[in-house]
Amino acid sequence: MKSQIPASLRNPVKFRMPTADNLVPIRLDIEIDGQRFKDAFTWNPSDPDSEVVVFAKRTVKDLKLPLAFVTQIAQSIQSQLTEFRSYEGQDMYVGEKIVPIKLDLRVNHTLIRDQFLWDLNNMESDPEEFARTFCTDMGIEDPEVGPAIAFAIREQLYKIAVQNVTSIKEMKISKKARRGPEYASASKSGVAAVDLVKLFGHRSSVIRKRKEWDVYEPIVDILSNEEVEESAVIIA
Repeated sequence: MKSQIPASLRNPVKFRMPTADNLVPIRLDIEIDGQRFKDAFTWNPSDPDSEVVVFAKRTVKDLKLPLAFVTQIAQSIQSQLTEFRSYEGQDMYVGEKIVPIKLDLRVNHTLIRDQFLWDLNNMESDPEEFARTFCTDMGIEDPEVGPAIAFAIREQLYKIAVQNVTSIKEMKISKKARRGPEYASASKSGVAAVDLVKLFGHRSSVIRKRKEWDVYEPIVDILSNEEVEESAVIIA
């Protein structure tokens, strides 16, 4: 008896960020002559490449960085955009509908730890809206925390989307994948995802399992100046 092929494998979607806005998470960490520049933000891959250099020049001017940073910033952004665009048009396997997202961040004096499930198939999901709601609910006032949470979510969703592209390419190549155990395991995970959706509903992309509420309750700590300095030394 042949294994039934999940609908997500029969009708894969084309690669994109599994969110309402198709934004690329960009991370910069550049050091030149002992001076270091770090930043994280999102970029619309549909914007013209000429905007990259404009952004780099403006950043260097605003932060009073050496001019050598212009080229390095522009090249780093461009290489990350090129990698993202290399996946566009390829099939993306979304059999794993519910994926785990973990937050372990320190933004200025605020420490955030949380874990929840995200509906990968909800292309209308909004990490920025989730982050704003999270900060409101947890009483976080630092305006830099929300964007950092949204970026962390987008970065993880991007990695998962890339992994799904790789998975479906491997399945197309492998004859065993067309009839064997991979489909069976994908089908099981699909059933688990459907059960979770039935239990918690379709309105939200974020799910917290009832049995894990006590274990994965959001943790937000406000660090003292001494604690921030200690953590900075550990990270360095």
